[in-house]
Amino acid sequence: MNQKSQAKKITATLAAALPLALAAGTACAQNGLAGQPEPATQIAQTAPQMAQAAPAAQPAPTGLALAQQQNCMSCHSVNRAFMGPALRDVASKYASKPDAPTYLVHKIMEGSNGVWGTVPMPANTQLSPAQAATLARWILTLK
Repeated sequence: MNQKSQAKKITATLAAALPLALAAGTACAQNGLAGQPEPATQIAQTAPQMAQAAPAAQPAPTGLALAQQQNCMSCHSVNRAFMGPALRDVASKYASKPDAPTYLVHKIMEGSNGVWGTVPMPANTQLSPAQAATLARWILTLK
């Protein structure tokens, strides 16, 4: 994680925790706990450690990584026809069509038969629509 994103994460943590700390500090003062470290000070001191200890959110896989994870590459290759068409050929065929991303998302999700030969492409029900859209956008960049 770079320094800029760490700083943003720490700032967000502090911004979220500050109202709670102020409320807790008021409650401490009202309950006679004066002399204890202020909760806001404790949070400000521990927020950087909390931010570094928290696991970084994993970015969604893109393009090739998602195709490999979802076994697309079992039937497709980027550059050559295998059981299914080469993904570059798919991109070349559809890239100029305005509805290409939507069309490819539908074909990825629902499967297809007879468009590229006799071997049908099964429906990819394990994919979310967002993952199918990621794959479609990536495929269209391969032209």
